[in-house]
Amino acid sequence: MSSQSTPMSLQTPKNYSLFLVIFSLAIGSFCIGTTEFVAMGLIQEIAADLNVSVPHAGYFISAYALGVMVGAPIIAILGAKIPRKTLLLALMLFYGLANAATALATTSETMLISRFIAGFPHGAYFGVAALVAAELAGKQRRAIAIAQVMMGLTVANVIGVPIATWLGQQFGWKAGFEFSAVIAFITLIGVSFFVPNIPLQKAASIRAELAGLKNINMWLTLAVGAIGFGGMFSVYSYISPILTEYTHANIEIVPVALAIWGVGMVIGGLVAGWLADRYLFKTMIGILISSALTFVFASFMMSNLYTAIAALFLIGFTVIGLGSALQTHLMDIAGDAQTLAASLNHSAFNLANALGAFLGGWVLSHNMGWLAPIWVGFVLSLGGLVILLIALAYAKYSRDKESVLS
Repeated sequence: MSSQSTPMSLQTPKNYSLFLVIFSLAIGSFCIGTTEFVAMGLIQEIAADLNVSVPHAGYFISAYALGVMVGAPIIAILGAKIPRKTLLLALMLFYGLANAATALATTSETMLISRFIAGFPHGAYFGVAALVAAELAGKQRRAIAIAQVMMGLTVANVIGVPIATWLGQQFGWKAGFEFSAVIAFITLIGVSFFVPNIPLQKAASIRAELAGLKNINMWLTLAVGAIGFGGMFSVYSYISPILTEYTHANIEIVPVALAIWGVGMVIGGLVAGWLADRYLFKTMIGILISSALTFVFASFMMSNLYTAIAALFLIGFTVIGLGSALQTHLMDIAGDAQTLAASLNHSAFNLANALGAFLGGWVLSHNMGWLAPIWVGFVLSLGGLVILLIALAYAKYSRDKESVLS
């Protein structure tokens, strides 16, 4: 696909292939998605090699998530004056080296530090990649472009994580992270050749990004993702025991079920991106309502293996589109703090990951039954919907107030 000039960026270079740009950025998303989730798939191998318990090895996963939440705003603010292509290359180089460092870890302490550091570029890469894709695609196709970049994350769950997990099981857990490091360097090549140099906006500055911290609209929108997206992780984190203990499925079915869930995420992300380009607000509301209803249906579908797998497909299909829709909305309300808002969006989703997993584990530890995490998903979807309605009402109030003052 060739580029076209758009109102969003009059100075954007015209000699590029949008398909190759998005494909290159999506490889980076695939790399990050594979790395983030392979640690869960290899947690037993990591624990055994480093002589720690499985719960202790879980801290390595938490350290990565903490690195994402800490690194995203810092990099977004400090990188405000760095051209986006240069920033993307730096972030992915850092990510590749950090994962290579993880593969060299020999103690739990070095493992913990390497995972924390590896999380730093995660949110900033997704944020900047989304901004680049949206600017080059144009205002009428920005949501689908963002969804296509994010598709690398969902495809990772279908292909990347199983491959990295298999490598880690066959050749030692470090091979899984070495695989991720190789993909990071492949991303570097793709971005170097196919992503054009995009001139910085005149308003881009560290001060402008810092000013975004005062934007109530931005924080309300981020809260939607932090709460509303958590339902997916309340189920995803415990799907293995739910299937084996409640559905009475063989444990060998779990990877197949997760792959089907991933297929639902791929399709749902693309459909939601297409809809968001046309009906942004209705799409965000529809995603949260449909996901809440899906969790209700899923609670009645888990007793049979085939209906349970169908339910997992539907959960993946409905929830995942919230990411690109919120990212698009943030572009409209973030003002000159575009990089900060886009990066914090992924910090919010990592917070949703932690919140969903914590609440799912809490209800299970209090003997509320194997279906309890699914009902946690229902509550979190409704919570996200309430916050979204408040956010949209506040955004309308702000626009009306500005129009009166002007």
